Amino acid sequence: MFQNFEFLNPQFLWLLLGIPVLAVWYFFTQNKDNATLTIPTTKGFETSPSILSKLKPLLYILRLLALTLLIVALARPRNVSVSKRTKTNKGIDIVMAIDVSASMLARDLKPNRLEALKKVATEFVNERPNDRIGIVVYAGESFTRTPITSDKRIIRKTISEIKWGELDGGTAIGMGLGSAVNRLKESKAKSKVIILLTDGVNNTGFVDPKTATELAIGLGIKVYTIGLGTNGTASFPYAQDPKTGKLLFRNSPVEIDENLLQYIAKETGGKYFRATDNTKLKAIYNEINKLEKTEIEEFKYYNYQEQYRFLVLLAGLLIVIEIILKHTIFRSFI
Repeated sequence: MFQNFEFLNPQFLWLLLGIPVLAVWYFFTQNKDNATLTIPTTKGFETSPSILSKLKPLLYILRLLALTLLIVALARPRNVSVSKRTKTNKGIDIVMAIDVSASMLARDLKPNRLEALKKVATEFVNERPNDRIGIVVYAGESFTRTPITSDKRIIRKTISEIKWGELDGGTAIGMGLGSAVNRLKESKAKSKVIILLTDGVNNTGFVDPKTATELAIGLGIKVYTIGLGTNGTASFPYAQDPKTGKLLFRNSPVEIDENLLQYIAKETGGKYFRATDNTKLKAIYNEINKLEKTEIEEFKYYNYQEQYRFLVLLAGLLIVIEIILKHTIFRSFI
């Protein structure tokens, strides 16, 4: 209720401590305000007490209330409403290069590597409302699924539709990185970033990963690389059942070209990560999200609604009522 309420001059509220003092003072001195007459006996004056005499302290109460209201008014109570407007000073263009080779169906992450990645990547997109993002997928070849855009709805839809089997087999890391670099070469953003994820080794494609890395360096593009897969062995698809068309799985060693991924990250000023399970994959994207911060300038507009005027009017009304009562109803008692 009082979330947007404040006092401009709260130091005046200390004066309220004097109100109880005045009340106590009146209690001990009120009899001195009445004239006294000394006589041998009061039997001839005995009458039932008048209610007006009992209500006489009401006048002082009205005065204390009026004083209280004036003190609160001096403290300048007011309601504050704040409107905000943000302006992005340094936007970031990000391209996520995602490996969609058959090994991404391995089950060392739940339910598999590709589905685990899609969930984390979607959360990452949701946390970058002020940046433009593009999606590149690659296996034996690569292509752009979505050019760089600020429309997060399109990005989320693209990620949800990524699936295995759209490209020839193999893992062409150089082509995936090259396509991502090509997406960013015309970017005017202050910061350009590629998040390159793979779960294998570069074994095909006509673009050398080191050549693609040199292109990224020349364009000032930072590359974060992620090796996806557990240590040891994992359940990989190796064939399809000819009758049902279902994939057949068997345990095989996990092979990730970490030396290459470390080289790409180091040369471009990025960082290499290893995601061995769902939790670590999420933590990696959270860390990248923290490392690449978009500078946002926030403007706040304050609207003040003063409340002291009503208190002053109410205090004035109480004073007027006291004066009227003092010179009419309670005149004979004062």
